[in-house]
Amino acid sequence: MTRSLRHQAMRGVVALVAVAALLPASAAATSAVPGARGPQPGPQGATTKKAPSAASISSPATVTTAAGTPQGPAGDAALKPYMGWSSYSMQVYSNDGGNWISAAQIIAQSDAMRKKLQPYGYKYINIDAAWNGGIDGYGRPVPSKKLYPNGLQAVIDHIHGNGQKVGLYAIPGISKAVLDANLPVYGKPGCTTGNLAKQPLQQGDYWGFGYRVDMTNPCAQAYIDSIVDQLASWGVDFLKFDSVTPGSGKNDLSLDARDEVKGWSQALARHKIWLELSWALDINYAEYWKQWSNGWRVDWDVECYCPGEALTAWPNISRLFPKVADWWRHGGPGGWNDLDSLNVGNGTMDGLTKDERRTAATLWAVSAAPFYVGNDLTKLDSYGLELLTNPEVIAVNQAGRPAQPVSTKSNRQVWYSLNADNSYTVALFNLGTTEANMTANWADLGLTGAATVRDLWAKKNLGQFATGYTAATVPPHGARLFKVTPQKGSVIRVNDDDLRVGYDGAWQRNGNREVPAVSEPLTVTVTDSGGSTTGQPATTSGVRTVELNNDDPGIVYTGSWSRSTGRGLGDYQDDVHYTEANGDAFSYSFVGNGVDYVTEKDPSQGEVEIYVDGALKATVDTHADSRSAQQVVFSISDLPNGSHTIRGVKKSGQFMLVDKLVVRQESLLNPGTASFDKATPADLTTEIARDPAELAGIANGSTVLAKGTDYTVDGKIVTIRKEYLAAQPAGTTKLEFRFRGDHRDDVHATTANGAAIDFTFRGTGVSWVTALGPDQGEAEISVDGKVVGRVSLFNESRVTARQVFTLPGLKAGQHTLRIVKLSGEVLRNDVIRYTTG
Repeated sequence: MTRSLRHQAMRGVVALVAVAALLPASAAATSAVPGARGPQPGPQGATTKKAPSAASISSPATVTTAAGTPQGPAGDAALKPYMGWSSYSMQVYSNDGGNWISAAQIIAQSDAMRKKLQPYGYKYINIDAAWNGGIDGYGRPVPSKKLYPNGLQAVIDHIHGNGQKVGLYAIPGISKAVLDANLPVYGKPGCTTGNLAKQPLQQGDYWGFGYRVDMTNPCAQAYIDSIVDQLASWGVDFLKFDSVTPGSGKNDLSLDARDEVKGWSQALARHKIWLELSWALDINYAEYWKQWSNGWRVDWDVECYCPGEALTAWPNISRLFPKVADWWRHGGPGGWNDLDSLNVGNGTMDGLTKDERRTAATLWAVSAAPFYVGNDLTKLDSYGLELLTNPEVIAVNQAGRPAQPVSTKSNRQVWYSLNADNSYTVALFNLGTTEANMTANWADLGLTGAATVRDLWAKKNLGQFATGYTAATVPPHGARLFKVTPQKGSVIRVNDDDLRVGYDGAWQRNGNREVPAVSEPLTVTVTDSGGSTTGQPATTSGVRTVELNNDDPGIVYTGSWSRSTGRGLGDYQDDVHYTEANGDAFSYSFVGNGVDYVTEKDPSQGEVEIYVDGALKATVDTHADSRSAQQVVFSISDLPNGSHTIRGVKKSGQFMLVDKLVVRQESLLNPGTASFDKATPADLTTEIARDPAELAGIANGSTVLAKGTDYTVDGKIVTIRKEYLAAQPAGTTKLEFRFRGDHRDDVHATTANGAAIDFTFRGTGVSWVTALGPDQGEAEISVDGKVVGRVSLFNESRVTARQVFTLPGLKAGQHTLRIVKLSGEVLRNDVIRYTTG
């Protein structure tokens, strides 16, 4: 059975359960809370950014912490990622759909959790699709009598009796049957279900079980309230809201459930019920999901849809890394990035090797993702229990500090997060196919000074290390997890987007106000004419293009890719990368304002999803009736000049190919090419387009040129000395001009006077390093509530990484730094540094 057919079969099973006939006979089912969860479809169409309507952005019914963090409907219950179990993976694995979640099975899972996992913090038992059997006389869902012959209430009471919480499942929309039945809305005289759909009728969910609800009609909110009040009366603590759009394969706003998400959130908030959104939510609306929910799925289902064979597969784990790299900033107290079920509890059913199981557990832990198991809890093996009950790993997850990658430009990645006690959580992920020694450099984490290292999986101290730690022979698809504790007097650098940095007022990340670090070559053709010719510099335009072959080390391939060479079919540099597995992906991070994806078109190929900076831009079709090489199937040229990432994901066809990428960048050198004749030697000059202080250096391969000897800088004119050029061999010499940028190529910025930055730390000194520019003014700085000075951030040109404030000699202990914008068009925040006590 093909994967798509397996998906259809699963949908069919759960849909039949959803429409089981109960009273009234004319309204056999409701799509407000149907028992239906479908598989992972491929998105269709391009993402279109659109502001929410006024009706969808009114004041939320949320709890707020002192720091201003929205808590969603669950309030303080969502200050940490939840831990528990979800039924859906086993529903797929059992190949029995909704029948698997019987009363006996759910009770068995609850009892197994109480015995095996509950002492470690697991407490949610979430019943997914197909729990209901129809509706009551008010159009509200009622539980399946077949699944729960003694009533679902008895099951819920058993779960609560075990000291656990219980979750149920819903999707947006209202069914035609409920509309046609025109039932009264409970507790709201004069309201009936017949006029709750938006007109003209619009599809309400991805699968088309129902119609979009008209949330401008007060009766619609009353209807949702009546459903939620009933769920609350049963003792429901959690609701998964599936098929939410934009997301769920529909990011083009042809389906839009945001107003219903808000309505459900407001109803759930009155009962402090956790709201989890699913699935593959559109990151363009991350702030909206954070406002109204407690968690959101960032990608497709983790299940492989291999009934009886496996719960998941490695490609479904590895594809999450670039997604988490996009989403990590959005997770935190009150709302969490959901990676789906953690299926690592039993090697005979997980579909993963032992190394892959530990890698998955590590990714969930460091991502502060909801830590919920998808296995049959009655059949956990010893290694699965070891992974799921390691208290030090669980502590990483519950600390709620999502990790970020140092870089995603290779398959060997270092991820880290900075904890409130000044320690770092550091994970090493080998996503490649061979074992490797992997190093975490303290400088990459923002740490200067020695640190001790503890292996959290092994529960073993490894010693103290001056500048970094190397883990030997990390296996393919393997991971290591460490706690790194700086020694007294170390300096910690905190980037502007770190979770510990609080923003008061209207702030935006980047928004074209950042300057990325970049390098650009001055290409010099070196000749020796014997005095017969003299080379002349060539001028350049303001834009240059960079072609990257498919084997460029900066292109990261996720999944089972191979390289084919010498095909003789017209490929760029006569080679391609290719894969046959749907879900496999490539990604490339670049600095520029445009990029092309160049590949082959062929009858054996199909659709590819293209994401730029985490947002779905297009689904391109690489199928053609005949083969054609070097085809530009996707191109974008209107990006703000800065740091971006393109990712392509295989969705269909037998093959997906990558031939080359073409990046467009603003040129910083004029000229960018020149010639040097040894027979008539002369200095070469070029003009740089940035402040001369931003030129970090010039390199020829691994050799760094000496300023003052090999080159000089006078204003914006850089002169390469003829003595250096004369020593170069005949041919082409590429001199890389390296320009510094904002730390990690990003800043936070505000235009509002009075907007502020707050940062609490434990240490003995603090500094602020940020950008200067002609559009900036003054800022006021306070430490521990006392104003300690004003700083000017004005400069004639935009420059990066300038220390504008420092205060040493603080008493060891906890302190709070506050920076307030006083004047100027904009204030940028880049780096805060502090010294540990």
